[in-house]
Amino acid sequence: MPSFLTNIRHRANFVIAAAYVERCECNNRSFPVVPEKHPLREQFPMISRTLTKIDASKPTSTSSLNRRAVLRNGGILAGALACGGFSMLNRVSASPIASNLKLGIQLYSLRNFPLDVALKHAKDLGFEQVEFYSGMFPLDSSDEKIAEIVGKVKALGLTISSHGVNGFTEDVKANRRVFEFAKKVGLKTITAGPDPKSMDSLNDLVKEYNIRIAIHNHGPKDRFNKVTDLLKAIEGRDERIGACADLGHYIRSGEKPVDVIRALKGRLYGIHLKDFATMEDKTKGVLLGQGHLQCDAVFDALVQAKFPADGALSLEYEENPDNPLEDIRQCVATAKKALASLPS
Repeated sequence: MPSFLTNIRHRANFVIAAAYVERCECNNRSFPVVPEKHPLREQFPMISRTLTKIDASKPTSTSSLNRRAVLRNGGILAGALACGGFSMLNRVSASPIASNLKLGIQLYSLRNFPLDVALKHAKDLGFEQVEFYSGMFPLDSSDEKIAEIVGKVKALGLTISSHGVNGFTEDVKANRRVFEFAKKVGLKTITAGPDPKSMDSLNDLVKEYNIRIAIHNHGPKDRFNKVTDLLKAIEGRDERIGACADLGHYIRSGEKPVDVIRALKGRLYGIHLKDFATMEDKTKGVLLGQGHLQCDAVFDALVQAKFPADGALSLEYEENPDNPLEDIRQCVATAKKALASLPS
């Protein structure tokens, strides 16, 4: 290839890389965005070098980088097209990320039913996993009782995603007892409402047991009112200390569910699917999709955030506790319709 064409191709590659980053920023996607062995890198070596530099940068620095690059190289857009780069760019941008989301239920939604009946309802309603709370599965259960309840869940073809919301204090022995319970149950995640004085203890315990802590928010009067409050609480802590984002309570706190998920990427281990009519403290709980929670956008954001396959994705419906089944059935239908639209 003549040297002048080689030069055009190299400059074109840089424009493609910069435009790709620009597109990702507009879509609020996080970096790194191109896998190390992606065809985009293999076909265009200079793109690979450019993206390697970008991957190592923070989004704020990438912003200035890509805009300068686009301005500097805008005159050779035709060269980029001649190299076939933008067709590759479009294929990369459109590549779907497979969904591994499993819909579960926080059993507090079925709190007025006996345990066996609640589990049967969970199965019949189409859930794959259940999240327990202490009222239905006490933390001081004997080993025999733990084995019995775990066996009942397994017999129905369900799994246990988490347990909570559990309080933690500076009492290290009490905190350890919760982790011992979680270990016996086989939990990967404990949903928590920790006191700030418990954080050093929890930091040690998540390392020792390799069980995650997912901090739950409870709305405007809670210490974890805003997502920034939670991020501050886990800053500098072991990565196994993260969040169980109750999207309904975040709505009450004036936070948009999708923005919350994006902000917690990498530290998000649980979700409570809950919807409210208005974005204010005093409001009414509604069926999924009838307020400010849009399931398709939420699930897409979870996929983009790489929500873990063993994370606790739980519907929590607190309305109509004596007769919630039809309401929950409608929520499940809404959620499953959105899940069905995701890449498999």
